[in-house]
Amino acid sequence: MMRERLYLFDTTLRDGQQTQGVQFSLSDKQQIAHALDALGVDYIEGGWPGANPTDSDFFAARPQTRATFTAFGMTKRAGRSAENDDVLAGVLNAGTPAVCLVGKSHDFHVTTALGISLPENVDNIRASIAHVVARGREAMLDAEHFFDGFKANPSYALDCLKAALGAGARWIVLCDTNGGTLPEEVGGITAEVIAAGIPGDRLGIHCHDDTGNAVANSLAAVLAGARQVQGTLNGLGERCGNANLTTIIPTLLLKEPFASRFETGITPQALAGLLKTSRMLDDILNRVPLRSAPYVGASAFAHKAGLHASAILKDPTTYEHIDPAVVGNERLIPMSNQAGQSNLRARLSSAGIEVASADPRLAQILDQIKQREDEGYAYDGAQASFELLARRALDQCPEFFEVKRYRVTVERRKNKHNEMVTLSEAVVVVKIGGEKVMSVSDSMDEGGSDRGPVNALAKALAKDLGPYQACIDDMKLVDFKVRITQGGTEAVTRVIIDSEDGQGRRWSTVGVSPNIVDASFEALLDAIQWKLIRDHVVPAE
Repeated sequence: MMRERLYLFDTTLRDGQQTQGVQFSLSDKQQIAHALDALGVDYIEGGWPGANPTDSDFFAARPQTRATFTAFGMTKRAGRSAENDDVLAGVLNAGTPAVCLVGKSHDFHVTTALGISLPENVDNIRASIAHVVARGREAMLDAEHFFDGFKANPSYALDCLKAALGAGARWIVLCDTNGGTLPEEVGGITAEVIAAGIPGDRLGIHCHDDTGNAVANSLAAVLAGARQVQGTLNGLGERCGNANLTTIIPTLLLKEPFASRFETGITPQALAGLLKTSRMLDDILNRVPLRSAPYVGASAFAHKAGLHASAILKDPTTYEHIDPAVVGNERLIPMSNQAGQSNLRARLSSAGIEVASADPRLAQILDQIKQREDEGYAYDGAQASFELLARRALDQCPEFFEVKRYRVTVERRKNKHNEMVTLSEAVVVVKIGGEKVMSVSDSMDEGGSDRGPVNALAKALAKDLGPYQACIDDMKLVDFKVRITQGGTEAVTRVIIDSEDGQGRRWSTVGVSPNIVDASFEALLDAIQWKLIRDHVVPAE
């Protein structure tokens, strides 16, 4: 059976940029555009030309892409012709093959927000789309607030769509702008739109996630007949975000009835890079990836319960809906005080450590994990530290260096501008191959701001590790979490550090102590130790 074509429209660079706290630079936008093109989306919406200097520069030097590059703007303003509207002209002057214009389709917004008559708004839509088509561009209408408008005044909402269709629009996009519509409503209204004469192969869907249903709403629209799906990477977007293409794409490719009924421009090879693309965006935004994200989250294929891990070892499909490798992810068997020997053997095996099932040291490792978690450690979120614990118990953990001492100081003093500033400094002395090495570092960043004592300690530790330096130069700390596990004078601090290297590997380590600096240093040491082992470094003699 011939599969129907679905078109994927990414608006990360436009709608995603409206996320609170997000502001892309020109290089950010160029990097994201190349990644989206490699992924295989059909349309890349680059932003609103003229809205800000970055968007203007991006369109002036936009990357060459296979995907159709699209500029965003609005329909012409009342009281002037499309040919004489300078805002519309700015969008067209960007020279993109496609132009997406937002137009009101809810009568309340027309009379209240725009302050014009309902027929005048329809004429504005018709004239604007016709002008774009006359300039040789692929025209699209984002029918803003469509679902709310349809429920309030269906005949008027449809008049707006038919005006755009009659003027030559390639796509009419139904927008759930406020994100309050539910899947059953979206599917039913989309079907009514098609029955009213708007062909499904000219319809798109654009959903926001204010009820947590943006992905479900998008899929409901597809099943009802829409053939373009709009969204953003990692669900970026205003308020609660847009429909998450990182979830929609694998669902369309891997789940029924979508997989057998539809095809997209995403290849299996590109799908296998989905996690890498998702992480790339988080890195650009300096965000910690959402562990619970479907398909690409670090916990998406994590199996903590001993019963689950036991079944996974026999057949992964017992507790996994897809093979994690299909989206570039991997299975994780966390260790915790709920763990059994099934979890332990599976986790050791994934780390390349083979132990006989009758080895008495397995029970000792489990006992040690439970004891240490009682002291405040957490190994289900610090897999690298667990691996090191197990290797030490199995005499498989080489000693690369010995920390002889370290010191951290924090000083408040006046700078040259007579302003009080904080400066953290750290000294670390290690013994490598019989020789002592001392490293000193402070935590001042390029802007002259203090990054704190832990930062100073990390910089000092990683400053000069002699024969190991080349291995750790590509390491960076990407997250630092602190929790007080007990209160009062007996308080214990738990620190979990997430690290990443140039190979894209990400790992977590844990340290526990009444002293936050000691806990941090323990986690830092584990992070470096794990990296050296995984890179097969030989200890210096």
